[in-house]
Amino acid sequence: MSAPDPGRLSFNQITADHLSLAEVVEGCTTAGIQWVGPWRHKLEPGAGELIRAAGLRVSSLCRGGFFFADSEAERRERADDNKRAVEEAAELGTDVLVLVCGGARGADLARARDAVARGIEELVPYAREHGVRLGIEPLHPMMVVERSVIVTLGQALDLAERFDPGDVGVVIDAYHVWWDPELEAGIERARGRILGYHVSDWLVPTTNLRRRARDDGGGRDRPAPPARARRRRRLRRPDRGRGHQPRPRRDPGAGADRAHARRVPRARLSTARESAVRATARAAWS
Repeated sequence: MSAPDPGRLSFNQITADHLSLAEVVEGCTTAGIQWVGPWRHKLEPGAGELIRAAGLRVSSLCRGGFFFADSEAERRERADDNKRAVEEAAELGTDVLVLVCGGARGADLARARDAVARGIEELVPYAREHGVRLGIEPLHPMMVVERSVIVTLGQALDLAERFDPGDVGVVIDAYHVWWDPELEAGIERARGRILGYHVSDWLVPTTNLRRRARDDGGGRDRPAPPARARRRRRLRRPDRGRGHQPRPRRDPGAGADRAHARRVPRARLSTARESAVRATARAAWS
């Protein structure tokens, strides 16, 4: 497998959430990064013009989703917000809207997952009209209550395969799915539907699910990098897909965890991680 082309890397804006979009664009331009992945809460008037004027392109927009609602009024409100997300993606010039599908919020899982399926089905025609594909991102099972009832690549594919590959695909984040014993089979199954690829490692021990290690640091005999300096990059498939490769994240309060991580042998985690990353890369780049 050849080395990744730097021209396919995209900077995920959440990596520098403390910066404005203009500051992120300036940083990407300075670093020679050609793609950026904005988040909706950081968009500002004229965002598309700002990005294009800097010579950058948008790999994807994050995020839509959160389909489950406690009432019909709330469901309609969420559906309208997802349509606005599609419109924003189209205005930015990207054809991928990342979906974080939403948690159970006290409901049974079957009911919440049914709401996700119905929400995506309702959104697909509108997204197709705007030339935007929906990328379902499974999250780690510990986030099932508050963030996503879709917790495996297999579940994401079960949903995506109800639709044409030109309408719905999946976004694979190694941090969220590395543990899955069916991951490599799922990656093979996902060929043609991989719209995004995130690489980041699992800290040992993990005390905060928003903290991540760079892809060469989790579980190794070296300190875990602190949270604010984390960087994520995306690998863009030349034909359709998007993907991500992270860099360090900094957490000023993680001194005790870093000390512990120095004593954890690499074999506890990184063998499984590296297998997942390599398999994902083979599928994404083929």
